[in-house]
Amino acid sequence: MFGKILVANRGEIALRIIYACKELQIPTVAVYSEADRHSLHVRFADEALCIGPAKSQDSYLNIPSIISAAEITDVDAIHPGYGYLAESSHFAEVCETCGIKFIGPSAGVMELMGDKARAKKKMSELGLAIVPGTSIIEKTEGTLEQITEAVGYPLILKAAAGGGGRGMRVVTEPEQLLDALSIAQSEAESAFGSSDIYAERYLENPRHIEFQILADQHGNVVHLGERECTIQRRHQKLIEESPSLFISEKLRQELGQKVIQAMKAVGYENVGTVEFLFTPDGNSYFLEMNTRIQVEHPVTEMVTGLDIVKEQIRAAAGEKLRFTQQDITFRGHSIECRINAECPERFTPSPGRITAYHPPGGPGIRVDSAAFTEYLVSPHYDSLIAKLIAHGSNRQETLARLNRALDLFVIEGIKTLIPLHKRIINHPDFIEGQFDTSFVSRLNS
Repeated sequence: MFGKILVANRGEIALRIIYACKELQIPTVAVYSEADRHSLHVRFADEALCIGPAKSQDSYLNIPSIISAAEITDVDAIHPGYGYLAESSHFAEVCETCGIKFIGPSAGVMELMGDKARAKKKMSELGLAIVPGTSIIEKTEGTLEQITEAVGYPLILKAAAGGGGRGMRVVTEPEQLLDALSIAQSEAESAFGSSDIYAERYLENPRHIEFQILADQHGNVVHLGERECTIQRRHQKLIEESPSLFISEKLRQELGQKVIQAMKAVGYENVGTVEFLFTPDGNSYFLEMNTRIQVEHPVTEMVTGLDIVKEQIRAAAGEKLRFTQQDITFRGHSIECRINAECPERFTPSPGRITAYHPPGGPGIRVDSAAFTEYLVSPHYDSLIAKLIAHGSNRQETLARLNRALDLFVIEGIKTLIPLHKRIINHPDFIEGQFDTSFVSRLNS
């Protein structure tokens, strides 16, 4: 097992990793920007180093600063969390070169599967259907004509190096393409350090469902079931749940086995998520793979009883999986609400100081957060301030517990999405499981 781990992230995911390391009795090193000097991940890590000013490009995306911090503190592994450098094959390669274990896939596999366009091509070769019209955008003369001819309209532009809705634009007609491409490239460069974009045919009103996988360095791969991530706004997830009401047990087994076979074929290691779009007629299309821990991993932890972060640390340390696919069982139902510092009507950011903070508790409730009373929500970073996770014996009980928790969740001084979550989970269509990716836009229209 590792002697010391540096956590190359901030906020709730940095705390989540620190918690896992404490249970594994592994000392941790936090890195932080000047804006995060008083954050909880800095307080609870065993050591902490400032790596730059508030701007992410100068701190959490600054590879030389992070590697220097790792060398100064003599760590033997780095956990990237999600976002930032978590899907950077270059960062993983630098870690390997410096003799520091990157807690994630190898640089080569990450370069393949972390690049959304290359991953689609590979998964298609391995028998998974992909969205028709997928096309890598080459930076050459005639680019716009090539996209129009290869993909058609409506189409969607996506960042090849990342996800989370950044670097993503829907284009319905040729006249919009040039401006949309420019904006998508700028967003992708800012968020992921790469302006590479690909285009694919835009599927209207699908369901977004993903499979969580876990693999060791010895060729063993299991899936931990699926998560329904259809409730979104601006291509960013708001609510996730497991299991999905749309997936039958037969389909879960069939698609899960295909995912396992594909991951074995590419030599995948550590945790990852294979994402699909489902059309109303039941057809599934490989969307992308996230080669990292997901924001929504707690819902899978609640229904499987596994600590996914600890399992990925064990896998990175070279340990074999302690279970087979037959050992994975699913218990009850879990739903997660992302509590963002945003105006619930317009989704505009709401940075500022939290003047009162009281997270809910009680049976079946979990809150992952780095917030506290007097915590300053910075405009420099993602607006996620808490994840509220409910678990129950069935979906009805889970929704009842989620309602209770949302009612008792106190966050004052800023606006949050709590009122929107209340509207969503009490809507008859959501209760019945009748929704698609356009649900929130229709609710707010």
